Amino acid sequence: MNSILMMRSLILTALCVLSSAHAQLVVRGDLVHTMVDGQEPIRKGVVVCGADGTIVAVGKQGSVDIPAGAEVVEAKVVTPGIIDARSTVGLSGLLNLPRHDQEQSDHSGPVQPELRAFDAYNGRDPLVEWLRGLGVTTVHTGHAPGVLVAGQTMVVKTDVESIVSEEDMLRPMAMVAVTLGKSDGGGQVAGAPGTRAKSVAVLRSELVKARERIRKLENAKEGKEPAADLKLDTLAAVLRKESPLMIEAHRHQDITGALRLQKEFAFELVLVGASEAYLLLDEIKAAGCPVLVHPTMARPFGDRRNMTFGLAAKLAEAGIPFAFQSGYEPYVPKTRVVLFEAGAAAAHGLSPRNALAACTIRAAEILGLDGMIGSLEPGKHADLAMFSGDPLETVTRCSGVVIDGKVRSSESR
Repeated sequence: MNSILMMRSLILTALCVLSSAHAQLVVRGDLVHTMVDGQEPIRKGVVVCGADGTIVAVGKQGSVDIPAGAEVVEAKVVTPGIIDARSTVGLSGLLNLPRHDQEQSDHSGPVQPELRAFDAYNGRDPLVEWLRGLGVTTVHTGHAPGVLVAGQTMVVKTDVESIVSEEDMLRPMAMVAVTLGKSDGGGQVAGAPGTRAKSVAVLRSELVKARERIRKLENAKEGKEPAADLKLDTLAAVLRKESPLMIEAHRHQDITGALRLQKEFAFELVLVGASEAYLLLDEIKAAGCPVLVHPTMARPFGDRRNMTFGLAAKLAEAGIPFAFQSGYEPYVPKTRVVLFEAGAAAAHGLSPRNALAACTIRAAEILGLDGMIGSLEPGKHADLAMFSGDPLETVTRCSGVVIDGKVRSSESR
C-alpha cells in the first residue's frame, strides 16, 4: 500500500513539474502601452504569453481568455521590453578596469571591421543584469566609437549569458561602427591618421577596395574564387546592404562627410550622436538615414559642445526616424539607461508617446527587428517591462521584466 501511495505521489509531482514547465504567463496592468501605431494605451489591459515565448493575446481585461493554470503577474504600467539602440555593454563592464572588463576598443589599427562583437561579449557581467533589472530586454551592443572603423556590433537579449552560436543572438552582425571627427575624449580618433580629410580618405580607400572585392567575387569562375579576406569581406557585406555602416559624427562637417560617403557608395547609413544634426535636417531627411540621438547625459565638450537636449524633438518635427542610445564614453559610467534618455527628451519638447516609441518600436525598426520585438502584438516575442508608474518619470521603479515569456526580474528597482 505504501509503495502504491509513493508511486502516486511521484506521478503527481511529475505532472506538476511538467505542467509548470508549460504554464503560460499572463501580465495584467492598470495601463498597457502596446506601442502599436495608432493604438492608444489599454486601461486595465492584459498580455497573454505563450509557452513558446511569444505573445498570444493582448486586450482589455475581461475580453481576453486567461488560460487555466497560468501564472498571473500584476503591474501598474506595462510596456514592451526597452531596447537600447546603441551600447557597448557586455564588452565594457561594471568594474571599468582595462585589463579586466574593457573589450570595446582595439587601438592596434585604424580600420578593423572584421572584429566581431560576440567574440568579446560577456553576458554574465553585472552591468548587463543591472540594465535588465531596469527594463532593458534587448541591446544593440558592440565595438565603441573612438576608432576610425572599430568593428562590428550585434543585437542580443539581456538574458543571454553566453554566446555559443548565432542562434543566441537576434543579429550576429548588426552594423559596422565608424567614427568621424574627434573621439569621445575630445582627442584624435584612435589609430586614425592626421586630419578629418585624411580619415575620410582612408575610409574611402577601404570602401573602394571592398567594391573591387565584390566585382572579383562576382566574376570569379567556380573553384577559383579569391581567398577569404576578413576585412574586405565585412566591408563588402556593407556595400551589399547586408549590414548598415553606423557612423558616429557630431560636427556638421563630419555629418556631411558621412552623407557624401553614403551617396558615393550607396550603403545603408545610420548616424550616431549627430550633435549638430539640427543644422542639416533637410539633408538628413533626404538621405533617408535614421539617427541614434546622443545621450543627454553626455558631456557637452569637444565635438559635442553644440549638443542640445531638444535634438530628438527637432528630429521628430522634421520626420526623421530616430531612437535613443545609452552610448559610450571613455569614463564612468560606461553605460546609461535609455529610459532616462527618453524622459529627458520628453522634458525638452518631445511628446511622451514619441519618447517611449524611440526606445521600443522605433528602435526595433532601425535595427530591422520590428517583426519580432518593439511592440506588444500577437506573434511577437513576449518581452515586457513593468513599472510602478509613468516609465518616463525618474521616481518610477521597474517592478518586473519578462523576456520570451519568462519572468527574468521581479526585484523593484
